[in-house]
Amino acid sequence: MHSPSRAACATDPAAADSAALADTGANTRPSAHPFDHLSPQAVLDALDATGLRGDGRLLQLNSYENRVFQVMLEDGGAVVAKFYRPGRWSDAQILEEHGFAAELAAAEVPVVAPLVLGDGQTLAHALIAGQPFRLAAYPRRSGHGPELDQPDTLRWLGRFIARLHAVGEQRAFVHRRTLDAQTFGHAPLARLLDADLIPPAQLDAWRSTCQQALALVDAAFAAVPAQPLRLHGDCHPGNILWRELVETQGDSSGPHIVDLDDAVMGPAIQDLWMLLSGSPDAMRGQMAAVLQGYRQFRRFDVRELALIEPLRTLRMIHHSAWLAERWSDPAFPPAFPWFGTAGYWGQQTMQLQEQIEAMGAPPLDLDWLD
Repeated sequence: MHSPSRAACATDPAAADSAALADTGANTRPSAHPFDHLSPQAVLDALDATGLRGDGRLLQLNSYENRVFQVMLEDGGAVVAKFYRPGRWSDAQILEEHGFAAELAAAEVPVVAPLVLGDGQTLAHALIAGQPFRLAAYPRRSGHGPELDQPDTLRWLGRFIARLHAVGEQRAFVHRRTLDAQTFGHAPLARLLDADLIPPAQLDAWRSTCQQALALVDAAFAAVPAQPLRLHGDCHPGNILWRELVETQGDSSGPHIVDLDDAVMGPAIQDLWMLLSGSPDAMRGQMAAVLQGYRQFRRFDVRELALIEPLRTLRMIHHSAWLAERWSDPAFPPAFPWFGTAGYWGQQTMQLQEQIEAMGAPPLDLDWLD
């Protein structure tokens, strides 16, 4: 799969994303970003106000969308503090994420859920240098990525995700997004075009290829009557923490979800296809193993296999808009120095052409599931 994709969203997601593109552009950034105010002392002070008193030791963890810190506490414990990107989510959207995590934990689906803080809430607010922040704290958990070349691991992941979906289908999100062609494809395309970021020499080819690809995505979603449910939404291996029994000290071993930041309504296949890699034959075997586990806990509609390549296409387009909308964040230019170049847009055009071919081919053949 291509680089992970997380879109900007606020109470009015389209307005917030358009403003981000208009204000920053792809090659400039303001002199200060809200995250610049998150000094170590500011992080410790904000946590102290929630009742979690750090001992002065903290480590910034790898995260582009938010800012995440491991903080050692005076009582000898440790937490992971997450400062949400300002303007992305509303309080209602974040609390739906937290509520979903609590439901999963109550159903004994392994998830690292946010802690209840000193005021009885999971979401705290802090004003740092005049900038409002929302933050949450989580228990620290150790582990490693899943070994996806092992059929037993894939079957276990299938069972795990099916249990997550069994909770997810019990009710719908009210405030969070739905993964569909408009929100994750047509809208990001329009924002990128409005922002005038693409060099003229690459613009026509990229735009026409993108439009052709989205026409196929539209047709695929129209042909597959998938019932949307609450999903993890970004279930790539980096968001799955595999814990061995010796490490857990009483907790369950196996997969744990560590990040529900991109939870959405959408088709079940969204949480499965990012576990696949390699040739069509390799992916066919991997999906067979995943679904052997999945179907032990929940029915799977085999018609959703036809959405794998359309969903991959949406992720690609969405990722370009995500990068553009984050370019004012000082963490992004050094991490993605190739973004916005002529070579980048030329490569995107080629990859979208490949997706057009992939969407025209038959989906994975797993007829035995019917």
